Amino acid sequence: MKEVIRVCIVDDHIVVRQGVQAFLATQPDIEVVGEAGSGEEAIQLVRDLAPDVLLLDLAMPGLDGVETTRRVKLVSPQTHVVVLTSYVQDEYIFPAIRAGALSYLLKESAGEEIVNAIHKAARGEAILHPRIASRVVQELQGKRQTEINPFSELSEREMEVLHLIANGFNNAAIAERLVISEGTVKSHVNSILSKLHLTDRTQAAIFAWREGIVRK
Repeated sequence: MKEVIRVCIVDDHIVVRQGVQAFLATQPDIEVVGEAGSGEEAIQLVRDLAPDVLLLDLAMPGLDGVETTRRVKLVSPQTHVVVLTSYVQDEYIFPAIRAGALSYLLKESAGEEIVNAIHKAARGEAILHPRIASRVVQELQGKRQTEINPFSELSEREMEVLHLIANGFNNAAIAERLVISEGTVKSHVNSILSKLHLTDRTQAAIFAWREGIVRK
């Protein structure tokens, strides 16, 4: 008898959750044990159920998918995160992988591809959508071969955000200072981390001081 893989689905669109759950219900060795519509709910779900696999969207209101992934891995290290999203931009791909996502799929993937990713994740094996795999290979072969110049890599707005991060401002304070939404700030922060190949805000702040972007 095959061991059943316990899965939770996290997406802020109920239609997506219902569609994925309906398809997975046809699989004899996969059981959907819970679902959530936000990052905060996802963390509580994982804390309560410790599923084998978490299917996770990245763009959600409140806590985004990248931070959710990071916290999920802290709460339940044995839970493997499979990103299922429509975003193919670098500012989503690399932060998600650095945060602990094992696999990265696009919502255009066929149901069989999602099932295959779940089976592989249950064994601790990663799978990337071909478009995502291509970006990862390009990143490894290209940008990492040269020293990063933040003045050419980052946009003017991203430099402003990095400067404020280095000076200890949180997202809410940055949003108020630059008169933009917190969601826009999050997007800029993710982009900065991706372009500079950094893991978190602390590394970004250290980078800014070391490179002379911020001076006393």
